[in-house]
Amino acid sequence: MDYGTLRGVITVIILALFIIIVVWSYSKKRKSSFDKAANSIFEEDHKEETNKQENNNV
Repeated sequence: MDYGTLRGVITVIILALFIIIVVWSYSKKRKSSFDKAANSIFEEDHKEETNKQENNNV
């Protein structure tokens, strides 16, 4: 196996991994998990604000 063939095989493997990752990230099964992760930062901010308000009222 020469260097050119090895580079071609590695390129095909990387391309296949890229396609697998794209299909995985855009699959409908993962949408709810990604939406939950995307909105988690807002939930943490809301919890912090609630805790600050409770501490100020005491």
